[in-house]
Amino acid sequence: MLGSRVQVPIDAHQARAPCASLHNVAMSKAFTRENDAADDEDDGETGAPALPAGTRNYMTPEGYRRLRAELMQLLDAERPKMVEVVSWAAKNGDRSENGDYLYGKKRLREIDRRIRFLTRRLDIAEVADPSVHHGSDQIFFGASVTYANEQGVERTITIKGVDEADNLKGEVSWVAPIARALLKAREGDEVSLHTPGGAQRIEVLAVRYPKPTA
Repeated sequence: MLGSRVQVPIDAHQARAPCASLHNVAMSKAFTRENDAADDEDDGETGAPALPAGTRNYMTPEGYRRLRAELMQLLDAERPKMVEVVSWAAKNGDRSENGDYLYGKKRLREIDRRIRFLTRRLDIAEVADPSVHHGSDQIFFGASVTYANEQGVERTITIKGVDEADNLKGEVSWVAPIARALLKAREGDEVSLHTPGGAQRIEVLAVRYPKPTA
């Protein structure tokens, strides 16, 4: 229903995140030079959701704040602490048999990969506030949607960003097949969802958005 290229519907109230480029965050590489070539080639995105080519990295304000808080925690607390551990362990004998040193190095690489990943994804984030659609019955990014399948089974999902959606909380990314099928539909509409077992009709029962905050 959205054509071959999926685009999240937004309006003038949904603007690009007003933040300076996070690529300017300085990050010391002390104690991470040895045997890191292979790890540096992997930016920690193995298993991470990919953004479709040519699309924007939409996030809710809550999701943006959460990921940025994680980045600041890694930069300001976890990485400096681990650098101290590695520095201390490096002074305690043979590094090849030093468990503290080996673990510290491994953890530092994991932290650095996560920092690079978060930095890039936040730098291209476009924050879209779902509350601007409060009261609307049309499905846009950030909507909580209750729908029923052909068997009458009801389910409620919330459409969120690729980097913030949590399936365990009933959240799906806006690029998921169900979200793509529902976007722009309204309460009472029936849409076609393409599944491995074939096309299935689903009916939109309810659409909700959070209330604007003061």
